[in-house]
Amino acid sequence: MIWLDWFFLMVLPAVLVCAALKTRRYASSVSGFLAANRCAGRYLITVAYGMAQVGVISLVWFWQQYYDVGFTSVFWGWMEGPAMIILALSGWVVYRYRQTRAMTMAQFFEIRYSRNFRVFAGLVAFISGLINYGIFPAVASRFFIVLLGLPEVWVIGGVEVSVFACLMVMLLGSALFFVFTGGQIAVIVTDWIQGTFANWVFLAVMAYLLWLIPWSSIELAFDAMPEGTSLTNPFDLGEEKRFDAWYWVIAVIVLFYGMLSWQGTSGYNASAVTPHEAKMANILAGWRFRVLMLVTLILPICIRAVQVDPQFAGMAEGIAAVTVGQPTEALQAEVRAPAAASLMLPSGLLGLFAAALLGAFISTNDTYLHSWGSIFIQDVVLPFRKKPLSQRAHLWLLRGSIFGVAVFAFFFSLFYTPTQYIAMFLALTGAIFVGGAGSAIIGGLYWSRGTTAGAWAAMIAGMTLSSTGIIVKQLPDTIVTGDGAMFDFFRWMREGVTGQELTFWSIVVAVGLYVLVSLATSRDRFNMDRMLHRGRYAREDERVDDAPTASGLALMLERLGFDCEMTQRDRWVTALTLAWPIVFTGIFFAALIAHGLGWSPGAAFWASAWGWYTALALGVATVVVLWFTIGGVMDLRAMFRRLRAYRADARDDGMVVEHHNADE
Repeated sequence: MIWLDWFFLMVLPAVLVCAALKTRRYASSVSGFLAANRCAGRYLITVAYGMAQVGVISLVWFWQQYYDVGFTSVFWGWMEGPAMIILALSGWVVYRYRQTRAMTMAQFFEIRYSRNFRVFAGLVAFISGLINYGIFPAVASRFFIVLLGLPEVWVIGGVEVSVFACLMVMLLGSALFFVFTGGQIAVIVTDWIQGTFANWVFLAVMAYLLWLIPWSSIELAFDAMPEGTSLTNPFDLGEEKRFDAWYWVIAVIVLFYGMLSWQGTSGYNASAVTPHEAKMANILAGWRFRVLMLVTLILPICIRAVQVDPQFAGMAEGIAAVTVGQPTEALQAEVRAPAAASLMLPSGLLGLFAAALLGAFISTNDTYLHSWGSIFIQDVVLPFRKKPLSQRAHLWLLRGSIFGVAVFAFFFSLFYTPTQYIAMFLALTGAIFVGGAGSAIIGGLYWSRGTTAGAWAAMIAGMTLSSTGIIVKQLPDTIVTGDGAMFDFFRWMREGVTGQELTFWSIVVAVGLYVLVSLATSRDRFNMDRMLHRGRYAREDERVDDAPTASGLALMLERLGFDCEMTQRDRWVTALTLAWPIVFTGIFFAALIAHGLGWSPGAAFWASAWGWYTALALGVATVVVLWFTIGGVMDLRAMFRRLRAYRADARDDGMVVEHHNADE
């Protein structure tokens, strides 16, 4: 890092501070602080929400994963193509949840089930999220220490102070500033700025790395992998234990089951102008997984090339010098990417990359702090009140809770020692809530026979199974070495299954219990139209005009999900967006069938094929980034126009009266 790099690293936060201060006047209401007064458009949500999900911890997660399995992960990820298409066109969960006008998922649970279930679910979501979020500051701090070349201690006034701890305080403090300043409005605006900036920087980083590391060197890395752990041949993963084909099969199931279950980004789920805008944002979000995240693949593949090509021996030694000093395999995997980036990127680009990663940290952490702090107040504290709080008192209570989440995360990160890959830790901790909540969400939105008893059964089962998995994964070796069925079971959970597989079994049990208990306890059908504001219950500001009866091609398109709310432009955007998964889903199944018939091309074929794929994805990513930048600027201007005209209803604060939102 030279002066130019540090300059870039300081400019972005300054821009973000100015943007956050501009939003302050619009966040004086609870609905503004929690849901941006429901004024955000599709591109603004797509980019900002995408950046909130792609924090430093997510990037490190993917860098670990792709270092192990390379392009084979892309191939098996195409298995998700049909699921992504169906989810996008149907607006699965996203559309109906926005129709309820709930600002947190547990608020929807009170509307659909009961107040007691809201409090319980809110508490489970909060505890699950708190543990899950607890490692975020630590991962980010270790990342920046390595990337920026910082020492382990600073000497201040003759006293040695841990850089790790100081960096966590500074990073958490920056995220708190943005949440406190403008709530969800500031979060969306600043996350969009960070997301747009990061997208352009990642394009530049990928282009430079592919220029620096020739494809011939990358092919050497492919050839150096042992049999059964290929980086290119998806049918040569027999020895891969973490990210094999079953990992992706379960991922497809989780896509359907877990839609909106994870509450770390709950503010975005309620921020769209209309349910249709929420659906369109979800359609556009598919580009993030397909091309915008290509940097998570390019960097680890280039690291592999550096480690095997003699012409990069100096870089390889530098990376090894950082990683071998880490006490666990998980920590070595965490610091590998920042160590490589600090050596591979030139001055200027290194500073831009560091600034983009700082933005990634802030965007994820202000979003998660906002979500977990808000959920505790809205869903655990607020339901016990008989009278609503004043707007001022409510907002300060939310800020106090958010600050408490930050304090917990600091101390958890300070003392927690990683023992497994980030992907597995997040899957396990997330499943505490997601394992049971998915049944309650899907059943509550789509099945009028679903009951409160069924929701209780699913939630308790999912929570219990997932919690047991977390505890067993953390048990010392001395405790699980005994004899007997119980110890055999503990060893199986600890060593025989991954966090992803435990999540799957939690889902299976939760779904079965929800259906069986609901059928046994259902007496009357729930009024879905009123909850979803349909028909005679529709709100004037969100009313959908009845479309004329369609026929022929129009009817077929409507049944496929191109409904009457879509304009001609929406249909073209949707068709263009879905073309990518349609094409590569076809390639996936064609390759699968051919392999079953004995097709077995050599290593040269796979290396060449993935080279062409990389070039295509990089080209498409450039077009998409430009497209989303223009759309985001237009949405940002429209959002501020709506905010200036918006008059918040003080009753729109998350309270529920007789299964209806208080302002209704």
